[in-house]
Amino acid sequence: MICLSKNLKIRPYARLITMLGDQLIKNEIIALVELIKNSYDADASWVKVSFVDFNEDFSVKPTSKIVIEDDGCGMDEKILEKHWLNPATPDKLKRKSERTLTDKKRIMQGEKGIGRFAIFKLGKNIKIISRRQKQIEEEVQLDNGVLSIKSKFIDEGENVENILSYNFSNYDDNFLFESGKEKELFLDDLDVALEVEQEPKVIIAEKILLGTSEIVRKPYGTRIEISDLKSNWSVAKIEKVQREIGKMQPIFARDDFSDFHVWIYQDEKVHISQERYKEKLTTCLENKSVFKVKDGKFDSKTNKIKFELNGKKIELSFDDQDINGLKLFQKYFKDSSYITECGDFNFEFYIFDLKISSENPSKYMLDKDEKDIIKEHRIYLYRDNIRVMPYGDPDDDWLRIDMARGTVSAAEFLSNDQVVGCVYITQDGNPKLKDKTNREGLIEEGKALEDFINVLQLILKYLRKKVYAQYLIDKKRKADIDHAKKGRPLEIIEKAKKQYQNDEKTLKFLNNFETSYRQEQKVLFDRIDKTESLAAVGLSIETASHDIMLFIKKTLENQDALIKELMLGNEVNQNELITRLTLIRGNLSMVETQMKDIQLLFPSTKSKTKNINVRDIIDKVYGLYKRPFAENKIKYNVCSTNKPLIVKTTDAVLLQVLINLFDNALYWLKTVSKEREILISIDGNQQKLIFSDSGPGIKEEDIPYVFEAFYSGKGEEGRGLGLYIARQLLDKYDYTINLAEFSKDKKLKGANFVMEFIKEVQ
Repeated sequence: MICLSKNLKIRPYARLITMLGDQLIKNEIIALVELIKNSYDADASWVKVSFVDFNEDFSVKPTSKIVIEDDGCGMDEKILEKHWLNPATPDKLKRKSERTLTDKKRIMQGEKGIGRFAIFKLGKNIKIISRRQKQIEEEVQLDNGVLSIKSKFIDEGENVENILSYNFSNYDDNFLFESGKEKELFLDDLDVALEVEQEPKVIIAEKILLGTSEIVRKPYGTRIEISDLKSNWSVAKIEKVQREIGKMQPIFARDDFSDFHVWIYQDEKVHISQERYKEKLTTCLENKSVFKVKDGKFDSKTNKIKFELNGKKIELSFDDQDINGLKLFQKYFKDSSYITECGDFNFEFYIFDLKISSENPSKYMLDKDEKDIIKEHRIYLYRDNIRVMPYGDPDDDWLRIDMARGTVSAAEFLSNDQVVGCVYITQDGNPKLKDKTNREGLIEEGKALEDFINVLQLILKYLRKKVYAQYLIDKKRKADIDHAKKGRPLEIIEKAKKQYQNDEKTLKFLNNFETSYRQEQKVLFDRIDKTESLAAVGLSIETASHDIMLFIKKTLENQDALIKELMLGNEVNQNELITRLTLIRGNLSMVETQMKDIQLLFPSTKSKTKNINVRDIIDKVYGLYKRPFAENKIKYNVCSTNKPLIVKTTDAVLLQVLINLFDNALYWLKTVSKEREILISIDGNQQKLIFSDSGPGIKEEDIPYVFEAFYSGKGEEGRGLGLYIARQLLDKYDYTINLAEFSKDKKLKGANFVMEFIKEVQ
C-alpha cells in the first residue's frame, strides 16, 4: 500500500478581514476608538479626527472621507510591512506582558494585533501616510560598569514618508465577489501598495489649528484617510461619535491626562457643540450634584477605602460597621480578612437627585437639558486613562445596579442614571483584570473581576444607605417645614369656610372635603399604629424563638422517651414518672410565659392605659434576652434610686420601646471584644430611665438621624424602624426619648438613651 503525503499551508480567505474588522468590532464608534488607541500607543500627544467634505446635514457624498491624524512616533517601511500588514503580531503583546513602557511611560493598550482591522468597519479605500520619528543610539553606563547601546527618539522625523494604500472598492463587503464576479479570494490575493516618498509632503513641521490654539506640528506621526465609506452618517450620529470619543478619555479634568487630547472636526472646524457640551457637563457636575466623591482610592492590600465627600475626608475599611453591616459584604466577603485579587484602583463619583420637583425646588434641581446630559453618562471604566468600552454607555449595567434595583427594593440602591463617575485601573496595578478579545469590556471569569465589581458596589451601597439617606431625611424635614409654613390643611379649610360662609355650594364642598380628609387621616394613623405593632411583634418573636424552640425540643424529647418506654411495656417508677412530667410541665410553662409576654404586643390583646411599674416590664424583656446575653458574655445590671418608676401607659408600649433598646444594644455589643455591658438606671423621683451600653457608641454624623424612619447605622441588617417607633410611641403619651446630652447621664462609654416620663400619675 502506497501512502502519499505532502505539506500544506494554512491559507486564510480574504473574508478574514471582515471577520476580524467588520464583525469582531461592534460598531463605528469602537472602530474609531481602536484607531485612537493605536495613536495613544504610539505616544501621540494629540489626535485629530476630521469628517471631511460631508453635506451640511452630514449625509455622505461620494467624496466624503474620515481622516485620523496624530503626532505619534509613526511607522517606517519595515513596521508597515512586517507588523501593520500582518494580523495578530505579537509585538504589542510581548511589550505588554513585559510591562515595557513607551518613551512617555505609557503602557500598551493593544495586545491582539487586530485593532488595525477596525479600519475596514469604516470604509473600503484607505490610505495610510506615516513618517517615523528619528531614533539615535546612545551609550548607557550600567551599574556593573558595562556599556550598553540603547536607542531613543529625538524631536525630528526620518527623511522619508511612507504611504500604504488599500483599495478594496471592487470587492463586496464579505470579499466573496470582485467587480460582480464570484471568485475565491485569499488574503494573499489582495494587493496593497506601499510607496516611499523621499521628500515628505504631508507630515511636516507646519502650523495647524487644534481647538482654539495654533500649534506647529511635529515632523512625524501618522495620517489615515478613509473613503468609500460604508456607513450612513447624520448630525446626530456625528455628535454621538464626538461624545463617545470624548468619553474615551476621562470626562473629569485631571492633571495626568493632559498629555493626550482628542479633537473632533467637521472639515477644518471644531464641531460647534463639542466645547459647549463639555462646558455644560462640567457645570452640571460641579454645581448640580448633591454629592461629589473625589480622590477615591481602594487599597487592596489593606482593604481600605479613602475619598473626599464634598470636601470632607472619609476613610473606611472592611472592619467598619458601615461596610461589613451591608448584606453584600456578609454574602460575598464574609469577614475583614478577605483577600481581594482585583488590585488597587481609583474612583470619583457625582451623585444627583433626579426627583426634585418645582413644588419643592432646591439648588440641585436640574432642567430638562441638564437631565438629558446627566442621563447620557454612567460610571465609566478607564485603563491607563483610556476607556474600556462599553462600560458607561446608557444601556450598560456593568456594576449590576439596575439589576439589583429590579430584584430588591429600588430605594435601597442609587439608580444607574443618577450617578456619573469614573473608575481608574492600570495594566500594572490590575493585571488580573483582562480585556475581552473584541474590546467589549473585561473577561467575565475568575475572582478578580467579581472582587472588583463587589468592592465598587460596596462603596455605592455605603453612599446610598448612609450619605444619601441622610440627605433624603434632611430634604423631607425641609419639605415638612415648608409645608407647615404654608399652613396646615385643616387650618386652610377653616379659613376657607369663613371666607365662603355665605356661599352654600362652596361651603358644602369644603365640609365634604374636610370629612373625607379626616377619614383618610384616621385610616393612615390606624395603618401606622398596626405597622408599628407588627414590627415590635416580629422583633420579639425573632428574639424569643430560639428559647421557645429549645424548650419545645426538650419537651418533645422527654415525652417521646417516656412514650417509648411505655409502649415497650417497661415499668416506670412513679417518682421517675413524676420527675419527667414535672420537667415537661416546666418547659411548657416557660413557653407559655414567653408567649404571654409577646401577646401583650398583639393589637387584639392591647390593654388600656394603667399605672405600670417600669421595672416589671424590664424584667419581662430581659427574660427574652437572657440567653443571648449569656452567650455573648454581656454583663447586665439594673440600678434603681429613690422610689419605683411608675408610668401611665400600656404594657405593649413599654415592651416595644425596651425590646428595641435591648435589641440595638445586643447588636452593637457583639461588635466589640471587651467590656460588654448594659446598665439600666431608674429614678422614680425624676421620672427618668437611662439605658446605657458599652458598645462603640453612635457616630457623630449619625446623631441627627438615629430617630428617623428607615435610617440605620447597622447597614442593611438594620431596619431603621426601632428607635423611630420607640419615639413615636412615647410621644403619644407626651413622654420623650433622646440621646444623653449631659455627662451625668452618660453612664457607660457607648450609646446612652434617656427616657423621661414627665406626665403626672393619676
